[in-house]
Amino acid sequence: MFYRSKSATATAMVIGLSATLPAHAENRIDTQLPSAPELAAYGSLPVGVRQIDLSDPGRIEILAIDPAAAKPDPLPTYDRPVTVEVWYPAAAGASGSTTLQTVARDGTTAVALEGRAVRDAEPDASGTVYPLVLVSHGYPGNRFLMSHLAENIASKGYVVASIDHTDSTYSDKAAFGSTLVNRSLDQLFVLDEMARLSAEAGFLNGLLDADNTGLIGYSMGGYGAVITAGGGVTEASVGYAWGAPHGTLAQHQAGSETHKNLPDARIKTAVAFGPWGMNTGFWDAEGLSGVQIPMLFIAGSQDDVSLYEKGVRAIWENTTGVDRALLTYVNGGHNSGAPMPAPQESFRDDDALGFNVSEHYTDPVWDTARMNNIAQHFVTAWLDLELKGDSEKAGYLDLTEDSNAGIWSVAEDGSEKPDHTYWKGFAKGTAKGLLYERRAAGE
Repeated sequence: MFYRSKSATATAMVIGLSATLPAHAENRIDTQLPSAPELAAYGSLPVGVRQIDLSDPGRIEILAIDPAAAKPDPLPTYDRPVTVEVWYPAAAGASGSTTLQTVARDGTTAVALEGRAVRDAEPDASGTVYPLVLVSHGYPGNRFLMSHLAENIASKGYVVASIDHTDSTYSDKAAFGSTLVNRSLDQLFVLDEMARLSAEAGFLNGLLDADNTGLIGYSMGGYGAVITAGGGVTEASVGYAWGAPHGTLAQHQAGSETHKNLPDARIKTAVAFGPWGMNTGFWDAEGLSGVQIPMLFIAGSQDDVSLYEKGVRAIWENTTGVDRALLTYVNGGHNSGAPMPAPQESFRDDDALGFNVSEHYTDPVWDTARMNNIAQHFVTAWLDLELKGDSEKAGYLDLTEDSNAGIWSVAEDGSEKPDHTYWKGFAKGTAKGLLYERRAAGE
């Protein structure tokens, strides 16, 4: 996920907005607007949150490989650190801190986020086993970038593991080749570790079903999700001089034995926000036809990072082997739906970055909380259907393609008339500026 400086006018608008913020405004991630669709609402379960620190031994150390020197034999390896934030259903009556401590896009400015999850709360002890959801951020990003979504779906009965991808966070952003190679490998490593922790003594013991897992990725996290789902990259992308050094990306190339063996049957579905890669030749129809699980794609029609028609939409069109859907925020950009609202500390120009820090989170057209609520609604419907088999959620995903064309036709008693085609779960007048399209496997 790349960011560039916007126009002076846009920056001035952001600075103006900053001036209107209260001096001690909370950086809330749990905002529910009056216009929020039905399934955006928090569930009935209290939520806990904990940090776990993991290490994956024997991983190829991409940063230790000099692209300008001869290819080392053997390739250098290391114990790759991976930090994970876990949101989970908690025991009733949990109390304590609901603050998430993180940093802004500049990698140094401390930011406190406020939500509903209680730090280190005791987990639900009812014996219920919950589906697992993995969350994968962009480049750069961190495990809190989609905290609004992680906390929200945890309250509805999921264990959510959000990953800090080493070499790809705000604080340790490094050569892009590491992200290209490691993104999918991190996702699968965390899946293995969550399965292990669920089987061992500890707060996750018996709490999650790793055999019933969903994957959510944003930008480069979406790129990784496509690979993990079975989409192999092109031969051309393996050889990019600016990409992964000395062909180390070949392990994810379509048709390779390593990539054929990569997809994990425990992952049942994936959601990809603005997945990167089609715009720079990492995918083609052959590679994308290898995707093996139903996918929901979410994008802005004005995405200038991953692109739309020749980017996210093209990925959706070419994942022909599975049922899939595409939710589009009309006139939305690359930040459509995924990032949390911009923290107040980000409303400032940064000379080193070359843009106002808030631009990393915001959209020129759409309100972030509004986008978040819509994403929470659709992701809830999708995961409940695919991971919980909740057939009632299918109605929230069987929609008139253009939300603006939906007809509100309701009798005085609240029952829908035969010509009612308004988007299910949206109050009258609130389903605007969105497209939802579906294609079945083979189409």
